[in-house]
Amino acid sequence: MTATREGASFASGTETDPAMAPHGMTLTLRIWRQKGPSDKGRMVTYQVEDISPDMSFLEMLDVLNEKLILAGDDPVVFDHDCREGICGSCGLMINGTAHGRGTSGGPTTTCQLHMRKFKDGDSIDIEPWRATAFPVIKDLSVDRSALDRIIQSGGYISAPTGTAPEAHSILVPKKDSDAAFDAATCIGCGACVAACPNASSMLFTAAKVSHLGLFPQGQPERDERVVNMIAQQDREGFGGCTNIGECSAACPKGISMENISRLNHDLLGALRAGARPKS
Repeated sequence: MTATREGASFASGTETDPAMAPHGMTLTLRIWRQKGPSDKGRMVTYQVEDISPDMSFLEMLDVLNEKLILAGDDPVVFDHDCREGICGSCGLMINGTAHGRGTSGGPTTTCQLHMRKFKDGDSIDIEPWRATAFPVIKDLSVDRSALDRIIQSGGYISAPTGTAPEAHSILVPKKDSDAAFDAATCIGCGACVAACPNASSMLFTAAKVSHLGLFPQGQPERDERVVNMIAQQDREGFGGCTNIGECSAACPKGISMENISRLNHDLLGALRAGARPKS
């Protein structure tokens, strides 16, 4: 006769120590390992045990790295910072999906993906962002400074100096302010680039163009801004946009493709007006 209770087992008069019983999941990880930009790279298989469903995906990688360090191996390099879905630093292709899919099945950031999304015994493929403009630094870490240079190419907005203006001196329609705020939620993680079959950064660039172009303060440089940012995007080696929509579907902040339409409208208007990118 066998009797059981939570955390203990009795069989033939013996008791299993609850502290010795496994409580978490065992997972097989196939991870991209690459020593540097010039290294060919390869997928390497690891196994992790006792993974809690309440861990985040990055915490699971922390567990793996502790195991590798204790074994005298190099830890897996990956990007992260705030781990709160705010900074945009983290970014992994998880089973072929940018950032993986959240518990509800919708887009999320890698740091906000929790292990309850997976089952005991699952195999997980983990790769870096794949784009010519995002060269691999090491393992899962990529250089996303191309996005920073696109922002820098947009320049500044003209604003009078001195005391702060009265809050209601420049009226902004609510429709415009809402659209600008939605565009400004972009965290620059690069999931749109990783998800796009063309490795296009058009959704990212459009979000940055929109949140300034919709406000009165952004009007003086509006034409110059859009032509320079598109020119810089092309120089960085990003692909062209063919309106497939994978970018918006993968965006953890839900940036709409309407911003791409707005960017195209601004770009055509700027070119008709004679605006040309800086050489």
